[in-house]
Amino acid sequence: MNVPTEAYVALSGVLFAIGAMGVLVRRSAIMVFLSVELMLNAANLAIVAYARHWAGFDALAGMTGQTVVFIVLAVAAAEVAVGLAILIAIFRDRASTDVDGLAEVRL
Repeated sequence: MNVPTEAYVALSGVLFAIGAMGVLVRRSAIMVFLSVELMLNAANLAIVAYARHWAGFDALAGMTGQTVVFIVLAVAAAEVAVGLAILIAIFRDRASTDVDGLAEVRL
């Protein structure tokens, strides 16, 4: 079964839109982090889909896309670690993870 590249890109677009709506609508910082991760994974899906599409022309192109995805995943893991550390520090001070209440935070 050969799934066309357009299907992967369409799925990636839908996932990215869901993540963007989560960032804009959610008030909990944890849900905002999860939405950002969903957006990053949607971008990774698009990168792998295009790498697979171009791999028919050049075998190195497929590996390049997977390498970029690996780097994006490493950066996303670092982003989550730093973000959760900041969120824990704010929660200890305020006892809330409401994003609207964090607008006046002065550290």
